[in-house]
Amino acid sequence: MSFIPELSLSFNMFLLLIAVAFTAGFIDAIAGGGGLLTIPALLTAGLPPHLVLGTNKLCATFGSATASYAFYRRKLFYPRMWRSALFATAIGAAAGAFLAQNLPAHWLNQMLPVVVFLCGIYMLFYKTPLQQDPENSRIGRKRQWPQGLSLGFYDGIAGPGTGAFWTVSTLLLYPLDLLRTTGVARTMNFISNAMALTVFIIAEQVAWLLGITMGIALMTGAAIGARVAIGGGHKLIRPIFIIMVLALTVRLVWQHWFTAA
Repeated sequence: MSFIPELSLSFNMFLLLIAVAFTAGFIDAIAGGGGLLTIPALLTAGLPPHLVLGTNKLCATFGSATASYAFYRRKLFYPRMWRSALFATAIGAAAGAFLAQNLPAHWLNQMLPVVVFLCGIYMLFYKTPLQQDPENSRIGRKRQWPQGLSLGFYDGIAGPGTGAFWTVSTLLLYPLDLLRTTGVARTMNFISNAMALTVFIIAEQVAWLLGITMGIALMTGAAIGARVAIGGGHKLIRPIFIIMVLALTVRLVWQHWFTAA
C-alpha cells in the first residue's frame, strides 16, 4: 500500500527519504553537494526525472536558506560585495531550469548518474587550498558574472555538487578563507535553488507534500551542519560524504543503465 498514492511511495521509503534529506542538509551546510544524496534517493524511489528535479529544488531551498542565514548572521557573508554574483546566479539558474523542462525524460535518466559520478570523483580528489586573506575587500565584480551565470545555469539544469563547485571556484578566484568561502557558496546555492524552484513550480513539476516534508528535515540538518561548519567540522564529513555519493552512484547506474529495458 502506498503512503503517497500519486507517487506510489511506501511509508518506509518516505521515512528513508526524510533521513536522506536530513543527512543531505547537514553535509550541504558544511561541504556542499547535498543534491548528490537527495537526487539519487528520489530517482531510486521511482519518481519521474523532471519531478525529481523540481521536488529536490523545493527541499534544497529550505536547507540552503537556513545555512545561508546562519553565515550571514555570523557576519561571514556580505551581500553588498556580491551583488553581481547574486544577479548572475539568479539569471543562470532560471535559464538552466527552463532548459531542463524541455529535455526528454530518458535523457535526464541517463545524464544524472553521470553528473553524480563525476561530482563524486571530483570530491574524492579535491584538496582544500590553503586559507587566504579572510578580509571581504577587493572582491572582483567582473569575475562574479561568469562564475554566477555558469554555476547558476548548472544548478538550474541539474544541481548535484553546485555548492562544492562554488566553494572551490571562490577559493581560487578571491582572497577569502575557507569559512567565508563556504558562506558565499551557501548563499549563492540558495539563490539558484529559489530561482530554479520558481520555474519548476510554474511547470507544475513539484511534489509538494514530499518536498516540504523533506525540506523541513533538510532545514534541520542544515542548521546543525552550519554550526559544525563554523566550528571547523569539514574534515569529519568529507570521507563519509564521498563514500555515500559513490555508493549511490553505483546504485543509480545499475538502475537506469543496466536494468532499464
